[in-house]
Amino acid sequence: MNNVSGTVLYFTLSGFSTTVNYKAVLFSLTLLCYFLIVFVNLSLILTIIMDRNLHEPMYIFLCFLCINGLYGAAGFYPKFAFDLLSDVQVISYVGCLFQVYVLYSNVKVDYSILVAMAFDRYVAICRPLEYHSVMSVRNTTLLLSLCWIIPMSLDTTIVILASRLKLCGSRIDKLYCENWSIVKLACGSTTANDIFGLVVISFYICHFLLIALSYTQLVKAALNSKEGRRKFMQTCMPHLFCLFNVTTALLFDVMYSRYGSGSMTQDLKNFMAIQFIVFPPILNPVIYGLILTKIRNRMIYLIQITRHGKRQASGNRLSYSQIIIIQCDQ
Repeated sequence: MNNVSGTVLYFTLSGFSTTVNYKAVLFSLTLLCYFLIVFVNLSLILTIIMDRNLHEPMYIFLCFLCINGLYGAAGFYPKFAFDLLSDVQVISYVGCLFQVYVLYSNVKVDYSILVAMAFDRYVAICRPLEYHSVMSVRNTTLLLSLCWIIPMSLDTTIVILASRLKLCGSRIDKLYCENWSIVKLACGSTTANDIFGLVVISFYICHFLLIALSYTQLVKAALNSKEGRRKFMQTCMPHLFCLFNVTTALLFDVMYSRYGSGSMTQDLKNFMAIQFIVFPPILNPVIYGLILTKIRNRMIYLIQITRHGKRQASGNRLSYSQIIIIQCDQ
């Protein structure tokens, strides 16, 4: 039973209607994608934690960016993989609101951390003599706390507003739950939800403007010296790539959610709906791992140590077997 006394108990995720014929392939790709996300993010997290030389604000922000990638993936992939193998794709009302909270807060935390990283690069290149006082342990901790507390407070409000709506339907035209899909099912007024949604969008547009302003100053500073250009290319380019990656993915999702065309095929809708959960958590750590010299060198060193350890273990096993043979011959 889906509706009791006007209260929706379950939502149907109708985005799975086109996946019937290739469930096994999608399930395999989902597991592969989830494994890649866990592997690349966990590798970067452990690399930063294990190397004291990487205990600097920029790398600490990066570490939490990867932690957030794991957090967002955990809110989508297990449920998505389960739905691919199920005959009926439904999610409980409470589970739907929880998924909205996790996925929305994941994107907002991502963007907030990228803003903090832009500020860190601005101070490092434009005000290098003040860097250690401005980006102190206390200030770095405060920035990180705000990067998590503000988005999660906003999403708590979003979920509360959504939970107050009386719904006249239970069909969500997506592969997962999202706030705008729930709001569209409301019978009554959604003014409060719409206004708060515009406030949140405006708030994160201001984030983008702050990043643009900081990079205007960064480019000016980088052009003035060879050292500034070197720092910009080494530490700012990966940040720009990740920023473009997250912004593009987010714009696709916002445009699709609010202005999605009815003429689009369901497969295209599905791709636009999930690309912000697929690409940023994989590409962000890969981009930083390949471009940032300290991280790249540290990861290469750890791989070499691991291989060396395996060779030593193999050599030890070989020596032991040789001893056994000699003993048998005697």
